[in-house]
Amino acid sequence: MKKAICLLIFCLCTTTFSGIAQSRQNTVRNAKKKKNAKIQYGTASFYSNKFNGRRTANGEIFSQNKLTAAHNTLPLGTWLRVTNLRNKKTVIVKVTDRLHYRNKRLLDLSKAAANQLSFRKSGLLPIKVEVLGKTRPVAKAN
Repeated sequence: MKKAICLLIFCLCTTTFSGIAQSRQNTVRNAKKKKNAKIQYGTASFYSNKFNGRRTANGEIFSQNKLTAAHNTLPLGTWLRVTNLRNKKTVIVKVTDRLHYRNKRLLDLSKAAANQLSFRKSGLLPIKVEVLGKTRPVAKAN
């Protein structure tokens, strides 16, 4: 009887402490993905061809040739500077669409943006996203 009670107490303590540790990990992980943080890190992919010509969440017609992106939390129409963390190439894109709510990626890019970042062949890419705001950034003269 004593062994059964000790085993029950041990199991309760183990599940309680692991639940606390797990919620702490989730809090730390979510702190890195703040909704409207000025700089975000994550993974990018690019749109499938089946979306070409369809309406995006902001009402525009999606084109693989435009520099656009899908993001789940930033406001539609926000301009972003996306940096490929492997080769440091950057591209400026506009948020015009949303990802599927279960998608774990930070961004879905058009093929034009993916080409500028040189990652079309790899499929997924670690990225840094800088929020530039609602007004279109002025292109730098070389």
